[in-house]
Amino acid sequence: MADRRAIPSEGLLTYIYILIYIALSSGQIFFNKWVLSSKEMNFPYPLGLTLLHMIFSSVMCFLVTKVFKIMKVEEGMTPEIYATSVIPIGAMFAMTLWLGNTAYLYISVAFAQMLKAIMPVAVFILGVAAGLEVMSCRMLLIMSTISLGVLVASIGEINISWIGVVYQMGGVVGEALRLIFMEILVKRKGLKLNPISLMYYVSPCSALCLFVPWIFLEKPKMEASGAWNFQPIILTLNSLCTFALNLSVFLVITHTSALTIRVAGVVKDWVVVLVSALLFADTKLTLINLFGYAIAIAGVAAYNNHKLKKEASRDSSSNEPLEQSIPLASTSAPDK
Repeated sequence: MADRRAIPSEGLLTYIYILIYIALSSGQIFFNKWVLSSKEMNFPYPLGLTLLHMIFSSVMCFLVTKVFKIMKVEEGMTPEIYATSVIPIGAMFAMTLWLGNTAYLYISVAFAQMLKAIMPVAVFILGVAAGLEVMSCRMLLIMSTISLGVLVASIGEINISWIGVVYQMGGVVGEALRLIFMEILVKRKGLKLNPISLMYYVSPCSALCLFVPWIFLEKPKMEASGAWNFQPIILTLNSLCTFALNLSVFLVITHTSALTIRVAGVVKDWVVVLVSALLFADTKLTLINLFGYAIAIAGVAAYNNHKLKKEASRDSSSNEPLEQSIPLASTSAPDK
């Protein structure tokens, strides 16, 4: 009887973790937009905001793993792996967050989310170039479907800013490269890290990669404006939400599966698109927008299904459990 009662309670706990992940992931996107928006908090420094996130994550990871020892950093990291894999991952993560957050200054949250749907296309193309993926008729059809959907959604955008589109596409390329480096780290070097361990290694590297351009690009602007409009409480809460988001990813993949996190990601994408229309005045959704995004999401779902079947087939043939670790969450790109 005790076992029968434990099953529903554990299932309920899993749903709670998923809901927390969706709420934190979508909420962090809205929070960033609110902080950066000139009509809201008016802190138009995406590079500085992203740098603050990475410094905060670095400090929190150190406290959680080394001081309080709540979680353990997985072993196996070597100077060679750090130099050839972690540093490129950190640099691409910094690029993704920087450009993705900058895009919010020019385009709406909903449209930015629609453009992010092109991510699997960028990952697949770069994967083929790196020898990690193989071109096939099925994958070509999936990539064409996603591209068509994003194109239709873009045509339906009323207030399109090409500067914002360029920034968002740059963030997509950065995220695609990060995922490619992650796959190389796992497949070719055999190192499997959970999100907390990955944050521990990557966050300081990303912070350094952001600090250098911040000195030359945003620090002079912040000094020229006189008042930095630096609200410590709000910015600390914003950074804390970013860290909590990565913890929620850790909880979800620990208690569920890779399929669950992908499905939750698709649900989160729709939540962001629809809710942003209610929260922000610059978001004007059209039927063409939604129709194109629905096509793109259908292609993304087909891509995720294909990848999961491929991973399951590979793991079953090698008699190894399905890999549960995924890249740490990014509020500038979907966790797919």
